[in-house]
Amino acid sequence: MTDQRARICILGGGFGGLYTALRLSQLPWTKLEKPEIVLVDRGDRFLFSPLLYELMTGELQTWEIAPPFAELLAGTGVRFQQATVANIDLEAQRVQFQDGTDLTYDRLVLALGGETPLNQAPGAADYALPFRTVADAHRLEERLRILEESDAEKIRVAIVGGGYSGVELACKLADRLGDRGRMRLVEISDQLLRTSPEFNRTSAAQALQDRSIWLDLETAIEEITPDTISLNYKNTVDTIPVDIVMWTVGTRVAEVISDLPLKKSDRGKVVLTNTLQVVDQPNVFALGDLADCKDADGQQVPPTAQAAFQQADYLGWNLWASLTGRPLLPFRYQYLGEMMTLGTDNATLTGMGIKLDGSLAVVARRLAYLYRMPTLDHQLRVGLNWITQPLVSAIASFTE
Repeated sequence: MTDQRARICILGGGFGGLYTALRLSQLPWTKLEKPEIVLVDRGDRFLFSPLLYELMTGELQTWEIAPPFAELLAGTGVRFQQATVANIDLEAQRVQFQDGTDLTYDRLVLALGGETPLNQAPGAADYALPFRTVADAHRLEERLRILEESDAEKIRVAIVGGGYSGVELACKLADRLGDRGRMRLVEISDQLLRTSPEFNRTSAAQALQDRSIWLDLETAIEEITPDTISLNYKNTVDTIPVDIVMWTVGTRVAEVISDLPLKKSDRGKVVLTNTLQVVDQPNVFALGDLADCKDADGQQVPPTAQAAFQQADYLGWNLWASLTGRPLLPFRYQYLGEMMTLGTDNATLTGMGIKLDGSLAVVARRLAYLYRMPTLDHQLRVGLNWITQPLVSAIASFTE
């Protein structure tokens, strides 16, 4: 007997894709209505990306921030398929994968996220490292380990991009390397964290100053070589030695999405209605970094984890509604504030009338992210580890 159920295919297992799948598994489907839900990702693990920086200082372990999809989806009825998308045929409602297999769908969710473009400066693609995935973090860890074990007096790191990722990474690496590190943060505009609240900018500026991180504002990258970076400040080029260049600038839509005949924004993002449906494609939904979306109040939805988290809740509901003959809900985005890590013992948090920095913000940030982790089981495992780890470390130190 063949399975005649509708199939929802979700491409991408980041915040948007995974949380949509989990939301769908919790909705009140009848036995006849319940669709097959397939989550597709090229990796086998979900990444809680805001905590990726903690891998570089050993504060967290990989299993805490990157649990396997199989573990998270156990008992949900959602099927996980590890595959890389090669092509999407909108007419035939079919997704083709690089291994030659394919999958038809009744509803499609585009949640493939974005990629870090490394074509913005000569040498960047060959010698700069992005910082977006666990693989990126492991690659950086290996480079750091080799340098730390060498007899080099100083370890010189240049971080390109003065946004959230650049600032957070700079503070973490400065704390890891200590007096041995020589850090510089390069930003093409005249200000760091341009879209951040003033309290966060001020806290970040102080954290960078406390760690002696050199700032190169209004500075473009002329070229990157295996051991140098050339900086252009007001048409004067200065070439300096460097051991590692980190590239945190920009996000581009994956090529498989760019090739689709869909309405796109000036930045190449897929334009959505406020019900998170692709314009002129009511069976195709999208969210996250690849989506250009204005909510029910007309405000532009930012490409952030908290926005994707909220979109997933609505998108799960709207998929359910579209398959059960109910009205779809227009998405309403709620700004919940911002959190940044500013080293191993400092953070900043603003939002909902609260402004925190220092150790209190570190605790608040950890608790907020613990609450947002994808399943209760994972929340409990991680939370228990955070509680017991200091005790285990203290006992180990006492017995030495």
